[in-house]
Amino acid sequence: MNVNKQDVLQALSTISIAGEGKNMVESGAVTNVMTFADEVVIDLKIATPAMHIKKRAEADIIKTIQEQVFKDAKVQVNISVEAPVKEANPNLIKGKAIPGIKNIVAVASGKGGVGKSTVTANLAITLSKMGFKVGILDADIYGPSIPIMFDVALERPLSVTVDGKSKMKPVENYGVKVLSIGFFTKPDQAVIWRGPMAAKALNQLIFDADWGELDFMLLDLPPGTGDIHLSIMQSLPITGAVVVSTPQTVALADAKKGVAMFQQESIDVPVLGIVENMAYFTPAELPNNKYYIFGKEGAMHLAEDLNVPFLGALPLIQSIREAGDAGHPAALQSGTSIEEAFIEITKNIVQETVKRNESLPPTEAIKITTMAGCSAVK
Repeated sequence: MNVNKQDVLQALSTISIAGEGKNMVESGAVTNVMTFADEVVIDLKIATPAMHIKKRAEADIIKTIQEQVFKDAKVQVNISVEAPVKEANPNLIKGKAIPGIKNIVAVASGKGGVGKSTVTANLAITLSKMGFKVGILDADIYGPSIPIMFDVALERPLSVTVDGKSKMKPVENYGVKVLSIGFFTKPDQAVIWRGPMAAKALNQLIFDADWGELDFMLLDLPPGTGDIHLSIMQSLPITGAVVVSTPQTVALADAKKGVAMFQQESIDVPVLGIVENMAYFTPAELPNNKYYIFGKEGAMHLAEDLNVPFLGALPLIQSIREAGDAGHPAALQSGTSIEEAFIEITKNIVQETVKRNESLPPTEAIKITTMAGCSAVK
């Protein structure tokens, strides 16, 4: 059978790229269609580099052509990414970069208790094992947990002199440099600070420290979307953000707000993707069984709905919690399924960071003014 080009275009006009309203033909995503007997070659242009968007578009095209045109058609889809050029945002200013730090990745969550700090710690370990130079700034002012997870809760940063100035030297363990407000408070001491005090403390941890050369600085942000987040984004040009959520509906609702915060025009921080934590539970005595305690694939579907990359899923495993409590993150255990899961997610984050750096200009910090005692974005 000879496949007709017009029939192919008609079929493609019934589907669209995920996240776009117009169909593939009307939106201009289909740039070329060639037919040779039972073969069809389609050139497709999309605006996002997300792998799951590419795969979904290719699968939709093949399925539609084989269902509506010719069931035995041999379909080849060539996908290119052409991100839209962003206009300069007047609400953004040049961020105060930290010399020697290449990428600053914020790890956030809409709500507490979803394992954001655990994910941050294990991502840092995995990046370090991959050969990257890594640091963590524990920006969770009111609930710092990174020192415990890295078994350095009793350590204190030393003072070093750099270019005639006194600087803090981050505490280091497992090849990762760490600074946290937890180093300067007692374990049973509550941090009761207003926003400006917390922001000042964070600025000292950021700019009064000798971080040296880092490929990645991970920011362990507090849960939610508040003053600390704005202070961080005012201070630093963040490369991108990773949002952590469980599949639970209430967690997903808050994760959606977290993504929306970074994507606001006045903030404009690229979202590298979403990580689904506690995705399922597999008991040791039933290794082939999966129990979706908090719901199934909720964060993956949220990523698709928001048109952001899905970075991967992590199981609910007791040893991950135990390893964090013991100050020995689970990703340190070589040859385990846990290590493999973190490797997959970390590779995806690195890949999305590379894509982001190739396709977008450096992130700038946001302008923040104080109005009626509250921080507001201009």
